[in-house]
Amino acid sequence: MPAAIRVLLVDDEVAFVRSLEKVLTRRGMAVQCAHDGKTALALTSGEEFDVILLDVRMPGMDGLATLEQIRKGDALTPVLLLTGHIDLERTRRALKGGATEVFLKPCPVETLVSAIENAQEWKTIQRELAHASRRE
Repeated sequence: MPAAIRVLLVDDEVAFVRSLEKVLTRRGMAVQCAHDGKTALALTSGEEFDVILLDVRMPGMDGLATLEQIRKGDALTPVLLLTGHIDLERTRRALKGGATEVFLKPCPVETLVSAIENAQEWKTIQRELAHASRRE
């Protein structure tokens, strides 16, 4: 049986986090939660995640600033951004800053689950390629 996908869920909406955490856990994923960017950064400095789900608009450190800090220490982990507001400039900056995908909330759970699984698979392949190139 494959290891559980390790997901970091970062969003200031507590009810949303609790609900999505339950859904992802039922799908066999190992979920850690943070309600702000600083807590997310503390968690990413202490452990590795397969995928990060990150809200764009949060008080204090917003999702784009959090993404920027994550990318300084981790260029590989897929970061899926969630936003409740369409803002093409923010979306462009997010993708340019290293976001893997951007989803509009509310997003169907099946879409998020599929995106998480695909992102985790992509990361696994990238790790294998990097490991193979070091052996050559």
